[in-house]
Amino acid sequence: MAKLVSKVYGDALFELAVESDRIDEFYEESEELIKILEENSDLSKMMCHPKIDKEEKIEVVENIFKGRMSDEIVGLMVMVIEKDHFKNMEDIFSYYIDSVKEYRNIGVAYVKSPMELSDKQKKEIEKKLLDTTDYVKFEMNYEIEPDLIGGLVIRIGDRIVDSSIKTKIYELSKTMSKIQLKVGETAP
Repeated sequence: MAKLVSKVYGDALFELAVESDRIDEFYEESEELIKILEENSDLSKMMCHPKIDKEEKIEVVENIFKGRMSDEIVGLMVMVIEKDHFKNMEDIFSYYIDSVKEYRNIGVAYVKSPMELSDKQKKEIEKKLLDTTDYVKFEMNYEIEPDLIGGLVIRIGDRIVDSSIKTKIYELSKTMSKIQLKVGETAP
């Protein structure tokens, strides 16, 4: 349900942004809004509290955001509150941000490695991704995961390329466990 809510409202905001040629403005405001919501958990708790009525919640949002953000963004927030979907607010604006990245052909890659990568290695990875995908630019996110032992795990959307030694050892052990030798037999 949350995915459907974020898609419906996120798509509506994206269509409005394209029609009004305000993609960048709404993008920046969406990033700022998400940051505000992440940093102010008390605001989210209050906005999701069942004993606070919608009118009060709308008043709070208008007092905080009117004049700081466009009327369209504030209006969307009010509409989301009226429909009791405040808990999906971050997802809605994240969906919009993702839609803009897709529209602009910007990929988002998550790269896990067992140790810190040099700038040269990072540039090589990004170049390889640009050469092997249809994206014109990448937003790169790096994470160190020592358990990988060696190699990399790269995720772009729902696609994963796993060349880690950890995975290769796991696959080898699965294969080896399927090989059963009978007592007295020798392996070929």
